[in-house]
Amino acid sequence: MTFIEDVAWLKKEKYVGVNTDGFPDDVKRLKSGEPLAYIIGNVPFLNTTIYLDSHPLIPRPETEYWIEKAIKAIEVTMKIANKPAKILDLCAGSGCVGVAVAKNLPQTTVDFIELDEVHLATIQKNCEQNDIDPERARIMSGDLLNLNQTILNKKYDFILCNPPYIDKELGRTETSVIDFEPALALYGGNAGLDLIRAIIEQASGYLMERGQLWLEHEPEQVEAIAALSIQNGFTLLLHRDQFGVNRFSQLMLQ
Repeated sequence: MTFIEDVAWLKKEKYVGVNTDGFPDDVKRLKSGEPLAYIIGNVPFLNTTIYLDSHPLIPRPETEYWIEKAIKAIEVTMKIANKPAKILDLCAGSGCVGVAVAKNLPQTTVDFIELDEVHLATIQKNCEQNDIDPERARIMSGDLLNLNQTILNKKYDFILCNPPYIDKELGRTETSVIDFEPALALYGGNAGLDLIRAIIEQASGYLMERGQLWLEHEPEQVEAIAALSIQNGFTLLLHRDQFGVNRFSQLMLQ
């Protein structure tokens, strides 16, 4: 959206029917390049409202698109197995992925794992505000490169992950993203693949028989992900997003 459109949306979403004293300051924040989502404080995401109190990565339409596909796949799996599904939202950030699954599929249980502890309270809030039964959600802080210390002796039907995968060398990250969104949630190391590689290498140990790992990624990472999938016992289905970009992969245990 343009700056004028952002201002109009800000006024509509945050200031209709309330005191507008803070509006000029919020417009200044917009002028500085701060994302509109942080100023409003929440975003819609697949029939949920996701709050951004701790300024986690802002949920994107591309992520919403593939999570909707994943929800349908989980639903089919549950019907075939005739049992609830166990889901892991890995690199949870705001928790938008796991909250959307739990909200749209009330038969599921969802674990959230996020490295940055500052976001745990935001995930908790998003579960509460979207009426997720606390018995169905477990929120944990964990190191992606050492999952054994985080989730012991538990396996999942689906691991859903939007990891840090941006390759700095591509040089196409917008200035507002660089300036305001958490670098820890953006950059994935060498070619953006460091965490993706670690996740694929470890995922099979945390998946049920015929379990699935869904990963968001850059289109340039497809060949490396395909090779890693084969090396680690997965069959891979590559998917395009709503913009025609090779944006997410579905890795299925053979």
